[in-house]
Amino acid sequence: MWFKLGFFSPENSTGRYVGIWYLSESAVIWIANRNNPLRDSSGIITISEDGNLVVINGQKEVFWTSNVSNTEGNSRAQLLDSGNLVLQGNTTGTIVWESFKNPSDAIIPSMRISTNKRTGEKVQLTSWKSSSDPSIGSFSGCLKPLNIPELITWNGTRPYWRSGPWNGRIFSGIPKMSSWYLDGFDLGEEDDGTVYVLLRTNDLKIIVFNTQGKIEERNWDLEKQEWKATSVVPETECDVYGLCGTFGSCNSQSSPICNCLRGFEPINPEEWNRKNWENGCKRLVPLHCEREHGGTGDGKGDDFLKLEMAKVPDFSVQSSVREDKCRNQCLENCSCTAYAYDVGIGCMSWSGDLIDIQQFSRGGIDLYIRVAHSELGKRRHVRVIIIVTVTIGIIILLAVSACFLWTWSAKHKEARKRNSKGKLNSREDLIGDLRQAKLQELPVYDFAKVTTATNDFHSDTKIGQGGFGPCLQDGQEVAIKRLSRASAQGREEFINEVVVISKLQHRNLVRLLGCCNEGDEKMLIYEYMANKSLEAILFYSSKQIVLDWKKRFNIIQGIAQGLLYLHRDSRLRIIHRDLKASNILLDEGLNPKISDFGMARIFGDSEDEANTRRIVGTYGYMSPEYAMDGLFSEKSDVFSFGVLLLEIVSGRRNTSFYHDKHSISLLGFACKLWNEDNITSLIDPDIYNICFQKDILRCIHIGLLCVQELAKDRPFMATVLSMLNSEIVHLPPPGQAGFIQRQIAISTDSPEEIHRICSINNVTVTNIQGR
Repeated sequence: MWFKLGFFSPENSTGRYVGIWYLSESAVIWIANRNNPLRDSSGIITISEDGNLVVINGQKEVFWTSNVSNTEGNSRAQLLDSGNLVLQGNTTGTIVWESFKNPSDAIIPSMRISTNKRTGEKVQLTSWKSSSDPSIGSFSGCLKPLNIPELITWNGTRPYWRSGPWNGRIFSGIPKMSSWYLDGFDLGEEDDGTVYVLLRTNDLKIIVFNTQGKIEERNWDLEKQEWKATSVVPETECDVYGLCGTFGSCNSQSSPICNCLRGFEPINPEEWNRKNWENGCKRLVPLHCEREHGGTGDGKGDDFLKLEMAKVPDFSVQSSVREDKCRNQCLENCSCTAYAYDVGIGCMSWSGDLIDIQQFSRGGIDLYIRVAHSELGKRRHVRVIIIVTVTIGIIILLAVSACFLWTWSAKHKEARKRNSKGKLNSREDLIGDLRQAKLQELPVYDFAKVTTATNDFHSDTKIGQGGFGPCLQDGQEVAIKRLSRASAQGREEFINEVVVISKLQHRNLVRLLGCCNEGDEKMLIYEYMANKSLEAILFYSSKQIVLDWKKRFNIIQGIAQGLLYLHRDSRLRIIHRDLKASNILLDEGLNPKISDFGMARIFGDSEDEANTRRIVGTYGYMSPEYAMDGLFSEKSDVFSFGVLLLEIVSGRRNTSFYHDKHSISLLGFACKLWNEDNITSLIDPDIYNICFQKDILRCIHIGLLCVQELAKDRPFMATVLSMLNSEIVHLPPPGQAGFIQRQIAISTDSPEEIHRICSINNVTVTNIQGR
């Protein structure tokens, strides 16, 4: 049994209490006589003659009663499997009293905190007075249902902390709550006007309101058989209600943590400088409508300054107008001092003073504060100065870079000229290039030797499009990639791949054994991968059964480790730019190795004009900023990894939705399921197992974080690995995925044809001109 009812004494206390504990006596979730302890061991919990549940001592003195007026004389009590102690009428079985509606300091799964908007009746938590005294302390917490529901805690009669408004998934003032989206709170309203918040989870979890007024999330550690606190709010000093006063904003990352909003100044500068911020701030310049119309008018002489990622102020008023009307509605009302819009909440506005504003490093809602138009002009003036300064700096930097490029260009001009005319294609020239790149130890094979090893490239030795094998004259198994003469790739990409991959050594990167370049023939000799590519196994039903979840997760981790090495741990910082299933090779143990570095670039090095204008890669895997603007970074590879991760989990190509009228891509389909809270439908049936469901859903969550449209929102690969290894427990909610509303500008009849067209080469290296 998880729940037990009995007598206990807190640590360092002689008082005896009746309580319910969850798995361990250290987790007492409810107490009957918390304000009136027994002083000896003669206590009894029983049902009195009037049908109430009572706690009495040996002298039959009542120390606590359920105090229900409409009980039956022969009622009965029961501790349910949910942990709820109920009192029922013996004849009707109706519950007339329950512990869930009379909580102490904790809530557990299926328990509600609620407030009735009509009657004001509340189900709220109250803290212990101290760790040894469970009597009602100075802190209380309840659901504030007016306008937009939010949680609020009190220290006596003063508000102490609030959660920010509920946006349909989370309380927006708790950024860490993003991880509870699939396994956290639900908020609803009953017909009688009762608004409630419900802890929804299958995990062993408790939410405790501790003696300091902090709300702790505690999870059961199965190995150590104990409760562990995993998160707590308020977390920082900025979480304390109204710390910075009216029109003040708190940011725990800044120093000092309190600052007046733009367009405002401290009411009492001396106190403010002493870090006494409670007096707050005042406007520098009165609003236009207040000056010109005595507090009325259209207010068009005013404007708004944006505060990003904010915990919005208290006392908001909700409106059903659309986002494009929200600003005008506030502007036309002279008493409106700020507005904000959130998809899950709608239009919010505030009148009068703004209190309890906080700025986050992630999450929150963009808040627009009303100021006189002249204040916005000052801001623009400062912005002009910054832009001019930055522009001058860029011009100087470009001048220095131009001098460097001119020197480099002069040095290699003759080599490029000869290459463009097709004269630099001999084995000797290749050896010279490798020597110049300090790769003279890399074997350069004769074309005749490679021809002999592959039986003149006979079809029986072909292991894939672009690959030939399996052995050279020394008997070593290898894979030979022969670049098609019709390929858009040239010598530059060939040399680039040789140089890049030769300088990289990692267990999740394919190893280059040698190369060959004679005449028009360009070949790379790699270590042989017995299981070919991830594409070959993942997307063909005859092979799919080989990849169970554990093997797929091992592949995901291996790819992530290989990318992290490329981005951060190798001697060169490499952006791959063409990560996809066909470029992930699998050895005998199905361990992944990233291949195909023809399009890779050393991050930070200057590129020539042709490369900066040309978009290379595969549609479906390319990030939006790269495909549209030619901008690439580590986050470009992160996007490709996210697509690949979702393909591995679902067993479907990103392009397999080409003829699906409801979803343009796998990313669109995944986002649709996520928003419908039906993400399990994305999982490949061949790997679905309830034992692994939580891990698979976590991987899908990570994949959606990687494919977010804005590069700045995507995690770095180091963070991705921490997420995969569960070192980061709480994951933020994913934003809009890139490309889910963009069609591929290719007319064809099959997903396979799309894949072929998207790769101009008929080998694994892909080179696409941007459309």
